Amino acid sequence: MIDLNRRNVVLAAGGALAAGAVGAPVWAQNPGRKLGYAIVGLGGYGLGVIIPQFKDCQHSRLVALVSGDAAKAKRVAAEYGVPEKNIYNYQNYDSIRDNPDIDIVYVCLPVSMHAEYTIRAAKAGKHVLCEKPMAMNSAECEAMIAACKQAGKKLMIGYRCHFEPFNLEAIRRARAGEIGKLRYFRSEHGFNFSNPNAWRLKKAMSGGGSMMDIGIYALQAARYMTGEEPVALYAKETTDRSDPRFREVEDMIDFQLEFPSGVIGSCMSMYSANQNHILLMGDKGRIEMEPGTAYKGNRLWVGKGRETEITPKDVGANQFARQLDHLSECVLQNREPIVPGEEGLRDIRIIEAVYRSAREKRRITL
Repeated sequence: MIDLNRRNVVLAAGGALAAGAVGAPVWAQNPGRKLGYAIVGLGGYGLGVIIPQFKDCQHSRLVALVSGDAAKAKRVAAEYGVPEKNIYNYQNYDSIRDNPDIDIVYVCLPVSMHAEYTIRAAKAGKHVLCEKPMAMNSAECEAMIAACKQAGKKLMIGYRCHFEPFNLEAIRRARAGEIGKLRYFRSEHGFNFSNPNAWRLKKAMSGGGSMMDIGIYALQAARYMTGEEPVALYAKETTDRSDPRFREVEDMIDFQLEFPSGVIGSCMSMYSANQNHILLMGDKGRIEMEPGTAYKGNRLWVGKGRETEITPKDVGANQFARQLDHLSECVLQNREPIVPGEEGLRDIRIIEAVYRSAREKRRITL
């Protein structure tokens, strides 16, 4: 699934981009220009996490905002130096086609809005970075991919862990055979969701519960750590429907993945307990991360247990800035992102199978 050599080239690139990169005429006229992002959605992630990262970007800059809250958008624009003419709402969103400052749209909206705003961005002639999970279902994912291809625009999914130093070091060591032949993988991801009114607990907006949200980290880790695609799975759901948080969506899903090499992946997602853990067991040792996919503070051990802690050489690298810059570089150099729309589609298809297995109480062949 991951081309590690290609990834290393991408992440090591720090110099000027090639002057002959393929792109719109404005790039050819000004090859040193940072590509402009419009952030769609000023919620906790778009505003609280993504927007502050542009200060660390080499090839990307914040140029526009899309929000349904005009007053909030004006405050954010003033704070981050975005001109008021580059503030949009959801009604005039399509007019971004007339703004040459905007090269890329980053969709940071509830899952139910991902497909619509990705497709509209592509039709407006913009490249798209869309948050995960990619969409409500595989049909929406396919429509998003088709729209971007028809428009000749890049589509990338916000899998930030593909740019995170500890995850990359764990992948490198696993591929190098430091723990021998991989036999077993385990990952539990969850947190204690305290707000019963959050949009993520509304199925019409989220598409599902913990599996669609935090469970996608466990699923993704299983795929990029093993480097394989699962061929079958079995899942079981455990949800207390008397809990007001879980009237519409699931709490815990335990799912087991079977890989072609014989590796078994045991994964858990949950909305009622805090956990962030990745473990790879080989016939000569183990690789463990806890936390494994946090925004910061991840830790890594390699060996027989936790006696040898590893710190990557690029421990301070900003995974969010790397992610933003990666799509900018792909646009400028006319390359495909390492996590394109097809990657998001794969996850959603597997998640659909997880839900089906839990519902039908049987093993599903993929």
